[in-house]
Amino acid sequence: MLIDQIREDLKTSMKARDSARTDVLRFLLSEVKNVGINEKKELDDGVVTQVIQKLSKQRRDGMDQFKAAGRQDLVDKEAAELAILEGYLPKQLSDADVEAAVRAVVAELGATSKKDMGKVMKAALEKLKGGADGKRVQAAAARVLP
Repeated sequence: MLIDQIREDLKTSMKARDSARTDVLRFLLSEVKNVGINEKKELDDGVVTQVIQKLSKQRRDGMDQFKAAGRQDLVDKEAAELAILEGYLPKQLSDADVEAAVRAVVAELGATSKKDMGKVMKAALEKLKGGADGKRVQAAAARVLP
């Protein structure tokens, strides 16, 4: 399971005295545990992946804000943390694959306009299961829907 791999990697980073990686993995495990407690969910790979995606999105948003504020040191820190987190995510699909999946969902649902964006997004994100983030899926849906 993914959670076991993260725990093993945490032990390894602690032995190697890699404080940056250790901090990120500790925080990740803490967030996963909180989700398990708060939502009373079993800590399977799906839940862990959702938490990693959420934390990755937070890092990307932080990078954008720090760039706007001119804080390159913090941008670099967020980028390093993002790289560690993304190492545990499934391989990201190409834009063409994402668009093909969105087209398939549009055909399945019979979506005809941008009014159906919510239904398309929900179904597409479920179908892609971590293969693409929401922004990329939304952009593909905007291109596909008339």
